[in-house]
Amino acid sequence: MPTDRQRRQAAIRKAQRQLARRQQDAAKRRRRNQILGVAGTIIVVAGIIIGIVVGTGGSDKKTTATPTGSGTATAKLSAKPSSKPKKSTSPKPTASPYPTHTFAKRTHKPLVSSGPCKYAETTELLASPSAKDVGLPPDPSPTPSTGTAKLELATSQGPIEITLDRADAPCAVQSTIFLAQKGFYNDTACPRVVTSGIFVLQCGDPSNSQGGGPTYGYSEEINQHTTYGAGAVAMANTGRASTTGSQFFMVYQNSNQNPKTGSGLGRNFSLIGTITKGLDVVQKIARAGAAANPSPTATATSTAAPTDGKPIAGLTIDTVTVTA
Repeated sequence: MPTDRQRRQAAIRKAQRQLARRQQDAAKRRRRNQILGVAGTIIVVAGIIIGIVVGTGGSDKKTTATPTGSGTATAKLSAKPSSKPKKSTSPKPTASPYPTHTFAKRTHKPLVSSGPCKYAETTELLASPSAKDVGLPPDPSPTPSTGTAKLELATSQGPIEITLDRADAPCAVQSTIFLAQKGFYNDTACPRVVTSGIFVLQCGDPSNSQGGGPTYGYSEEINQHTTYGAGAVAMANTGRASTTGSQFFMVYQNSNQNPKTGSGLGRNFSLIGTITKGLDVVQKIARAGAAANPSPTATATSTAAPTDGKPIAGLTIDTVTVTA
């Protein structure tokens, strides 16, 4: 039977074991709590990170869809370069369509008028499919060099009236009246407009090719009175002597040559008259612009496309009436 001393020692050992177990349990709880605390912190931090990522993505999408996003988000989105530039779907300006006419070749020997104007056919013009044969103009001697006549042009864009003045270019005026009376200009388009350097609308080509005219040509009539202000009407040529024919150009803005720059029209074209009605019609065609066009063979001058080409708006001369 254990003595009192033994019982006291056993009780002390039991108490020590219980204390040790409690200390071990407390240490386990502390470690478990530490682990749980760290895990909880990790979870919270992860949740915050996920929330930030998702929240930012949602904000971007929302800003993209609507223009009411924050200034920062909008600034970032606007600073992003676009992936690929979109191709323009705007149609390119094109010229008003003109049918091109051809004419039968002539085989007779070239004719020349007997008067002072010397309207002369050439083998080249007789063979050209762009040249329309209506004969030669009358060529009296002397050539009438005083007085005026009016050309009334009924066009697809409105009426135009040109007052011809015989004083400066009597042979050109005489030829123009002859061609108008022959119906040469009826149902023809104005195949050229120039909108830079010089400012003209060119007409009078029955072939609508810029290279057509009658089967004859004649000399240019140039003098010190030849100027090309707005409203002036003059005859075109190829740049070679005696190649004036039927093509004429109407000046819608001052095109006199600038002595400093050399731009503008020199005194190389026969001045036949002035637009007395319908200058606004010509200006309207010019404002619509020109479509790119190959270099013409019969020109008033030359400038680079697309400021020199067929008119986008288009103008067709329906009929021309001559009045005294």
